[in-house]
Amino acid sequence: MIYGSCNSISKTLKFGALIVGRPLNYQLKPSNKFSSRQIRVGSSHTPKLEVKMKEPRGALIVLEGLDRSGKSSQSSRLASYLKEKGYSAELWRFPDRTTDTGKMISAYLANTSQMDDRCIHLLFSANRWEKRSLMEAKLKTGTTLIVDRYSYSGVAFSSAKGLDFQWCKAPDIGLPAPDLVIFLDISPEEAARRGEYGVERYEKLDFQKKVAESYKALRDNSWMVVDASQSIDHVENELRDKVLECVLDCQKGNPISHLWLN
Repeated sequence: MIYGSCNSISKTLKFGALIVGRPLNYQLKPSNKFSSRQIRVGSSHTPKLEVKMKEPRGALIVLEGLDRSGKSSQSSRLASYLKEKGYSAELWRFPDRTTDTGKMISAYLANTSQMDDRCIHLLFSANRWEKRSLMEAKLKTGTTLIVDRYSYSGVAFSSAKGLDFQWCKAPDIGLPAPDLVIFLDISPEEAARRGEYGVERYEKLDFQKKVAESYKALRDNSWMVVDASQSIDHVENELRDKVLECVLDCQKGNPISHLWLN
């Protein structure tokens, strides 16, 4: 399509040059539709095309699920797998308990402090916003981020407490949107049988059942749902190809999108 258009443009401009009787030396700026390409037409008969390639970037891959569904184990394994394949990859976790907001969240989760439900929800969101600039910088320079929990957890857990679903989503509108969300699907009853269950505030069976229902309302076409009741090795093998496919797709230079703007 571009080459044909250039031929037409070149013929038209040559005709104009004959009329005014001076050399042809035009530079055409493409429309926004072709913003990734620059077209130059010189005085020669052959149009010269300069193609500006899109910049490759890293992928934002998020793992979600109920407590004790295996997110931390699979996140760590996937980050290691990508590094072994030669890709730049980092493992991130939310909440990030090293920041000031993260320390307050950590105390709340450990039941050593009390906080209003809306207040703690906004703190969780602020904890993610603290890392937004660094997150986007990493992605733009080609580093893939494997993230253990993200905005979906915030909405699922807070709405399970009875807070309005849309209100829970609002503070995270505009954060970088994941390229892939992996949901490790496991029944609350099976998760409760796993080691160290009940250590933190939210690890209560009845509450986790409500969280599971909230997660269902969040699913979209970026989600991959995996049966997390299988062995840890089986789950990892199931995830590897999909994660690698996502990373390769983002290397084509697809722009970073943002959460819940539509």
